[in-house]
Amino acid sequence: MAFIQDPPRLGNQYDDDPMLGDFLARVLDAGELAVIEPELRELGDLAGGHFHALSLADRTNEPVLTQWDPWGRRIDHIEVSPLWKEAARLAAERGLVAAGYEAPFGARARLHQFALVHVIGPSLDVYTCPLAMTDGAVRTLVDSGNRELADRALPRLLSRDPATAWTSGQWMTERTGGSDVGLSETVAHRDGDGGWRLTGTKWFTSATTAEMALTLARPAGNPAGSRGLALFYVPVRADDGGLAPGISVNRLKDKLGTRKVPTAELTLDGARAILVGEEGDGVRAIPPMLSITRTWNAVCSVAGMRRALALARDFADRRRAFGALLRDKPLHADTLAGLEAEYAAAFLLAFRAVTVLGKVERGAADDQEQRLLRALTPIAKLTTAKQAVAVASEAIESCGGAGYVEDTGLPRLLADAQVLPIWEGTTNVLSLDTLRALGKGGAIEAVVADARAHLGQVSDGGLTRAAATARDALDHAVAWAAGAMNDAPRLEAGARRVAMTLGRSLELAYLCAHAQGCLDHGQGGYAAAARRFARAGIDLVDDLDGADTRALLR
Repeated sequence: MAFIQDPPRLGNQYDDDPMLGDFLARVLDAGELAVIEPELRELGDLAGGHFHALSLADRTNEPVLTQWDPWGRRIDHIEVSPLWKEAARLAAERGLVAAGYEAPFGARARLHQFALVHVIGPSLDVYTCPLAMTDGAVRTLVDSGNRELADRALPRLLSRDPATAWTSGQWMTERTGGSDVGLSETVAHRDGDGGWRLTGTKWFTSATTAEMALTLARPAGNPAGSRGLALFYVPVRADDGGLAPGISVNRLKDKLGTRKVPTAELTLDGARAILVGEEGDGVRAIPPMLSITRTWNAVCSVAGMRRALALARDFADRRRAFGALLRDKPLHADTLAGLEAEYAAAFLLAFRAVTVLGKVERGAADDQEQRLLRALTPIAKLTTAKQAVAVASEAIESCGGAGYVEDTGLPRLLADAQVLPIWEGTTNVLSLDTLRALGKGGAIEAVVADARAHLGQVSDGGLTRAAATARDALDHAVAWAAGAMNDAPRLEAGARRVAMTLGRSLELAYLCAHAQGCLDHGQGGYAAAARRFARAGIDLVDDLDGADTRALLR
């Protein structure tokens, strides 16, 4: 009988991920874990079972835009995939946004929320995108001081009832670009009712099926540049559920990955809007949003890495070649072990950012943690995003030709991962953000202190060299940045190498501390992860020849 390869399968995505379970056991008390764990295990079954199977069966279903009804009426209706409809219900009922704001876990509410996201997110066909923007909108409205808007939107955005729950869009990117929002061409005019009307084109709006959106526009008469922008709340839906007047969908974007996300190009032609804050404070109003969405980005990066590894490892348990299972081939095992170390380090960086975020939001953070968060968020986002792409690439390669065939579902891991270093700031943009954050209010001192506090927990001789590697790389990055501070071209050219070194140094410091904590309880696997990660390139700081750069680009 002809050979047919057994495909990789998923088990319970909570029970099969010791990293998450061991981490939660270390940071939560027994009572908190007893409450959270049954929910995580239930979601783990859904993630590895129903929703994973549905995502494979639903693979070719993508959003469909119908611009006109049969009688010539403009409707701009977007039909999403069946899985997305199920994901919307599950996300509301399980509180994938609401859990981060609810009372029972206090400063650990964010840990609860993002543990849920980590387990179920990779099986929801990037429904995490609208959830991230919804969470960002909640945080922005809470911090805005606009009580009327908050009272209108927050009960919907935080609802656990699918019949009343809203999601929010985030409409920042225009034809002039996404990162330099000061070039925005959208104009806001006052209307006769004391409100505002927006006119312009939004070139890239994700999750265009939302009920509301937050967007930047320039009030007429305001100066050019970022200081002339204001933040607006846009009601996206009319009473009949269709698009509100003044909003039209030009097209859906044909993207490399995240193809289930209905990303659209919109024209605003007198769309009704409500001013969120003051007429010139739009850019100052969005950092809370970016802090949340970049944290989601980091968590989704490590969740995607975990999914890629789960499939690659199961394939290695099923695929036999050259007389043995792949898992028993030394080179294949060595490759997977390296990916496991990357995942463990990335997980701890992302969830350190989650932990500090939760404490800052609930007023439980000390001064150092508040300063730390400003730098930790962009560092975690840029570092884990690049790791997610690399791990996804290696994981599908480890499945051979099947990893390149679309209907196995494996190529989507890489295509979807590629959005992570782009959305909410490319690696270069985030590297410059990191340098700016480090130059303000003691942030660099907070980063160094946090790394050293974790490294100070290390006592096992088997971790000494890894801890020294983290310490030396961190010191080198800080010293280099200080030395380049008065040489703007040199500092900018090296920004990515500094930021990545800081990220990988922090990852190694957190991994060493986690490994020591596990050793203290008789678990040795994470010490191996720390030693392996320490040899994977931590210190990336170097001065490259500017003349060579110019020659290569001539």
